[in-house]
Amino acid sequence: METLTQETDFLKTLYMEDVDTAFLNKSDLEANVDALTQEIDFLKTLYMEEIQLLQSHISETSVIVKMDNSRDLNLDGIIAEVKAQYEEVARRSRADAEAWYQTKYEEMRVTAGQHCDNLRHTRDEINELTRLIHRLKAEIEHAKAQRVKLEEAVAEAEQQGEAALNDAKCKLADLEGALQQAKQDMARQLREYQELMNAKLGLDIEITTYRRLLEGEEVRICEGVGPVNISVSSTRGGVVCGPEHLVAGSTLSRSGVTFSGGSSIRTTGGVLTSCSSSLGGAWGSHGDLLSAGTKGGSVLVGEACAPSVPCPLPTEGSFSSCSGGRSTRSSRIRFSSTTTSGRTKY
Repeated sequence: METLTQETDFLKTLYMEDVDTAFLNKSDLEANVDALTQEIDFLKTLYMEEIQLLQSHISETSVIVKMDNSRDLNLDGIIAEVKAQYEEVARRSRADAEAWYQTKYEEMRVTAGQHCDNLRHTRDEINELTRLIHRLKAEIEHAKAQRVKLEEAVAEAEQQGEAALNDAKCKLADLEGALQQAKQDMARQLREYQELMNAKLGLDIEITTYRRLLEGEEVRICEGVGPVNISVSSTRGGVVCGPEHLVAGSTLSRSGVTFSGGSSIRTTGGVLTSCSSSLGGAWGSHGDLLSAGTKGGSVLVGEACAPSVPCPLPTEGSFSSCSGGRSTRSSRIRFSSTTTSGRTKY
């Protein structure tokens, strides 16, 4: 757009120079016409004066003619002949001067006509350039208006982009906060689940222990074994929770028989990675470790699973494991008891 404006200014300056040159040429031609007209008038005046001077010379000339008496001279004829000769010379001079001046006049008229045509063409070109300048000015104004509109559109788009970016950042921050809250909720639920599993494990141990003891007592009664003094003490609890590792334990003691169990769960970044449970027996009252197959004793193996998979109650003489999601957990429970003689007291 700036280049077009410069080109328009250059053309305008160039044509203005041409117009000035044509005007100067016209002024020069008019001055030449005036000078030639004055020269023609001067030559006409000079010619008339010369004619008058010649006529005066002719009229004042005295001719001395020797008369030959023997001849008959015709003076009037001679004077008429001389007058005719001078008139012929004057006529020829006048015709030559008029022809020369007529030729000059025609040449000047043709030149003036050419200059008038040039001036008219120059004027037409000036008008055309003026119209072109007006049209270019209108196009420039239209281009400026379009530029202003485009700048406004760009500014509006930038504002909308910034608003969208800020909105996206806010949504991202909200999502990150929700994700962090979800991780915290998951960790809390895992801790609660571990506490529930610990409580369930302790209850399962007690239930299984009581059931096995009752079965053992029934066997002793049927076989006539003497009474056994049984004292029961049970401890449960001791849950230690941390951000990554959760541990719980349970212990059951009956006279000379002690049962202990424990479970643990490990998380990484709010995701369950591993968990385990275990149960073991203690030494009997006579210093003998009773294992599976002894009288009045049994081996119990239970299982513990991921939160998404429920685990059955421990079963006698079996071992199983289960996994769910991204975590695997297993436990082994060993039950040991002592065999004594005598009556059983409750």
